[in-house]
Amino acid sequence: MRPTGSAVTLAALLLVTACGGGSTPAGSAPAPGRSGFAPPKIDALQSVGTGEGQVNLVAWAGYVEDGSTDPKVDWVTPFEQATGCQVNTKIAGTSDEMVNLMRTGEYDAVSASGDASLRLIAAGTVAPVNTSLIPSYTDVFDGLKSKPWNSVNGVAYGVPHGRGANLLMWRTDTVKPAPDSWSVVFDPASPYKGKVTAYDSPIYIADAAVYLMATKPDLGIKNPYALDDKQFQAAVDLLKQQKQIIGEYWSDYTKEIQAFKSGDSVVGTTWQVIVNVAKGEKAPVEAVLPKEGATGWSDTWMVAAKAAHPNCAYKWLDHIISPKANAQVAEYFGEAPSNAKACQETADAKHCETFHATDEAYFSKVHYWTTPIAQCLDGRTGVTCKDYAEWTRAWTEIKG
Repeated sequence: MRPTGSAVTLAALLLVTACGGGSTPAGSAPAPGRSGFAPPKIDALQSVGTGEGQVNLVAWAGYVEDGSTDPKVDWVTPFEQATGCQVNTKIAGTSDEMVNLMRTGEYDAVSASGDASLRLIAAGTVAPVNTSLIPSYTDVFDGLKSKPWNSVNGVAYGVPHGRGANLLMWRTDTVKPAPDSWSVVFDPASPYKGKVTAYDSPIYIADAAVYLMATKPDLGIKNPYALDDKQFQAAVDLLKQQKQIIGEYWSDYTKEIQAFKSGDSVVGTTWQVIVNVAKGEKAPVEAVLPKEGATGWSDTWMVAAKAAHPNCAYKWLDHIISPKANAQVAEYFGEAPSNAKACQETADAKHCETFHATDEAYFSKVHYWTTPIAQCLDGRTGVTCKDYAEWTRAWTEIKG
């Protein structure tokens, strides 16, 4: 059953305003979702010609390295030399910032996480991507293709960059026995009160939903990004309860490393790269994908609908997911590459093993960040789910 036109338009308005304000662009179509939303009609590029001389990118830190951070870390210069496309990069700190930067029309491509990609598609900010024009796409893991956060009705809106899980990390000298469940960060009687940490973002509400999926099946949560009123309130209540034992929330991963090294934090959500760096700096930490599963991310390189340099943008997309470059960025950032052949190019022969690059059973337990929208992403009809604007308001309330 397809929603009525008025319901669809309302969902689109809710989704687009969730990205930081503003109105729906004239002529825009409904927000995408698993149950039948159609994105704005935008044509994908049909051929790649000579590069325009430059490409303007919005990216996460560590994704577009040209040797200026570390002379030994550079996959941009070879691209510029091969294509004649000068790379200009704007580093964004959050998904909301990425969405707002792309809406200015000044950028050609963006490395969007799943909590931004649907917003960009719904607003008509990005265009479908013709993957037949990107040779390296053939070798991308099937487990990353045609997913709800990077495609709509089988049409790709970008190319997968890499992926990772949000893990549970603890100090082995303090937290005993070794935990295997998220209960250690949600138990109000936790012996680690004041030293529990959690990710500082509205999308963290999904982490609570994942835990409730396993511990309160009567709530009927099937997708942690598709929460109706009752399900959402249960997640919010759990996080308000958790707030009483939180020492600090983190968004800067270097600060979380320091907190675990000093002992200010002893247990909480983390990324594999944080675990690796902390261990490298002699912190007594371990991490696990808990038995309930976890949230995670799979970033997507997307092309602006009105890109001024579309040829260079396509050339960049092909380059960043090519085996060598994809291996370099995956190792430097600390994530699983998207290109299967990248595993043969990593300096550390065990990189793909460490980051579970080929382990689909592992990633089947990972619920990748996806933008919550009013149309329930789990396929339900006749019920409204909480959209990202509601998640943002609730997160402000949770933190107090």
